[in-house]
This record gives sequence, C-alpha cells and structure tokens, in this order.
Amino acid sequence: MRRAVRAAALTAGVVAGLAGLVVGGAWLGQDSLVYHPDRSSPGPAASVLDGGVDVTLATSDGLELTAWFVPPAREARDREVAVLVAPGNAGNRLGRAGLAELLTERGFAVLLLEYRGYGGNPGRPTEAGLALDAQAAQRALAERGFPAGRIIYFGESLGTGVVAALQAEVPPAGLLLRSPFTSFADLGAHHYPFLPVRALLRDKYPVLDHVSATQVPITVVQGDRDDVVPPDQSAAVARAAPRLVEHVVLPGAGHNDAVMFGPRIADAVVRLADHAVSG
Repeated sequence: MRRAVRAAALTAGVVAGLAGLVVGGAWLGQDSLVYHPDRSSPGPAASVLDGGVDVTLATSDGLELTAWFVPPAREARDREVAVLVAPGNAGNRLGRAGLAELLTERGFAVLLLEYRGYGGNPGRPTEAGLALDAQAAQRALAERGFPAGRIIYFGESLGTGVVAALQAEVPPAGLLLRSPFTSFADLGAHHYPFLPVRALLRDKYPVLDHVSATQVPITVVQGDRDDVVPPDQSAAVARAAPRLVEHVVLPGAGHNDAVMFGPRIADAVVRLADHAVSG
C-alpha cells in the first residue's frame, strides 16, 4: 500500500511538473506565438509605390519608426481622406503595398503603419508599444493635413486591436475592422483550450469592449472560412457596434486569402468613407 501511495504521489508530481513546464513555457514564449515580424527593411517607399515616401514616426517613448505614406493616384479624384492601415501580426509593410495601391486608385492617401520590431524598425512589439506606434501614425497624418475627422482607421487581424484602442483615444471618421477577434484572450482560448490563456496573456487587445463603447461608424469585413480568427468572433464584433455601417462576409474566404487584400476590401473602405466623411 505504501509503495502504491508513493507511486501515485510520484506520478502526480511528475504530471504537475510537466504541466508547470508547459505553462511556464507558454508564459515565457507567448510573444513568439503572438508576433511574427519580418524584421528586414523593405527598402524605400518610392521603389515600390508610385509617389510613395518614407516617413518617420516619433513615438512618445522615444522610438523612431519608418513607415510609408502614399498620396492618391494622379488619375484619381482626391478624396482628401487618409487611410491609416494597421497590419496584422506577420510580415512587414511590403506585404500591404498592393492594398495601398488599390486605396490610392480610389482617391485615398494611405499611411502604412509599421510597428516596432517590424520592417527594420527598432523595439519589441507589445500591446502597449503598438498603441504608441499607432498614436504616432495618427499624429503624422495630422501634420500632413489630415485631422482625425478625415481619417479612416483600417485594422487587419491583430491591427483591429490596435485601431480599436486608438479610436478610443482619438476618434476617426470611420473604423474598418478586417477579421476582428473579440479579444486576444478569447482568440487564444480558442486555439489553446488546454492552457489557462486568460491568466497567462500579457497582451489583451479587448476589441469587443472598445467597439461596444464607441459611436464611430464601423464596417466589419470577414471571411466565412477563416481558420485563424473564428468567424463567430468577427460576427460578434459586428453585432456589438452601435453604429455599424456594413458587415461584409466574403464567402469561402480564409484569413490570408488574396481576396482579403483585394478590391472588395478597398471598395468597403470607399463605402465607409462615403457614409462617414462629410464634405
């Protein structure tokens, strides 16, 4: 009997130790699960986008970040509206050049925000840090003659958490959320149901809380085959928006399919701007 008790205690200790290792590893390694930056510099904006210029974003915690600003295409009617694009958690601004081109063809100026730690920028990405990066991008647009009332904040995936927080500080004309999650804790619990995600997460990104408390006009765009952000979470964000302009569901679209960066997304920005921007 004593041997059985000792064996059971040893087994329980081993299981507890392994569980502690898993949880501890998740705590220490969570940043690598959340952020997947391409740290290489994509080069000058002008080499990729017609009329593109490199801009420096000065954050309030002392970083200087490079981003790209692109004016409306020469042949387009200038809407005198800027789109601040906050990307997802992977790659760098080069991967959003095609979207920027589509938006400039529709008469928008575009600022492609590049987070700290991405695209040759200094620093390490965190929720608090990315919030400062977005604030610096908004200030840079204001310096170029775009007050908040003439800016559309565009958030993609992780970027929906960034712009949802930014609009609570500086409300824009409109907010477009592409593939939003309800919160990072909800998203993490979906993908890692065997871990105490809510207790472990340092970065929260409470998109639903921000959306439900704002009067900013909102468009939500999602794919119905998204395997990264559950479609029901994006739909919940749309339902929570007090001033929902449009909820666009793209049939058969996954999280990173080409359609999610294409003309249908740019056209949704047009409709939001037509609704939200006066003059």
